[in-house]
Amino acid sequence: MTAVSVYKMTGSGNDFVVLDGRVERPEQWPSARIVAACDRRRGVGADGLVILTPEAGTTVRMAFYNADGSRAAMCGNAALCSTRLSAVLGLAPPAGMCLETDAGVVHTRCIGAGDLAELLLPPAELPRAIPALRAGPGETGLCLGTVGVPHLVVIVPDIEAVDVLGRGRALRFDPALGPDGANINFVQAPAEAGGVWLIRTYERGVEGETLACGTGTVAAAIAMASAGRATLPATYLTRSGKPLVVSARLAGTGATEVRLQGQGRLVFRGDYEG
Repeated sequence: MTAVSVYKMTGSGNDFVVLDGRVERPEQWPSARIVAACDRRRGVGADGLVILTPEAGTTVRMAFYNADGSRAAMCGNAALCSTRLSAVLGLAPPAGMCLETDAGVVHTRCIGAGDLAELLLPPAELPRAIPALRAGPGETGLCLGTVGVPHLVVIVPDIEAVDVLGRGRALRFDPALGPDGANINFVQAPAEAGGVWLIRTYERGVEGETLACGTGTVAAAIAMASAGRATLPATYLTRSGKPLVVSARLAGTGATEVRLQGQGRLVFRGDYEG
């Protein structure tokens, strides 16, 4: 098989194999090949794979796949990375572009000369309680929100004490969340009002903890703000130690002007023999 040019990107530790859609097409990447590329011992290693294809004007098509080969409608950190890389590859201007995702069009831009990017996401409904889902020991609240994909937000007093793999997996497959389940985001409030929140995520499709989850952080921030527990903008510290900043305007049952700012860093580019 001919070597494929790949770009390894990281968004606050949430990492991706990214391909240039002018050369590689989605139909060339069946699930088994995606799984092989994302394998951390025998492939490039990543939480997911992205194919970026330029469309008309300043629009870039972002096809996103989880590490298990399944296609997902949206990934916030992948979108941040796609924004920075699209600018590097000349697919769209850094000052402003549109990412066409399976969850809708996301307006994005690069910030400065470093590795920051910002997303303007579609409006989102406010998270809701799931009556059939019971809180576990120490958990003080649960609610389900959708930001591109579904996210369960779980409030905990001590994020270091959370069994992210055990409890996260149990919740991710709980029948109350439907047949497809949801990503599980555990959040801890800051010691002082206006401080930094902490977040850890069990991510479906990876079936384990990832170092950051962009859309999960947005869902958590909106949930905490709508419950009166926080104000926006809010900063969340991911498991990697990198911050994600969320802002939005809450009105009625929804959130508009939803923005996510965070890292989209090119780690390396190379040839993948697979």
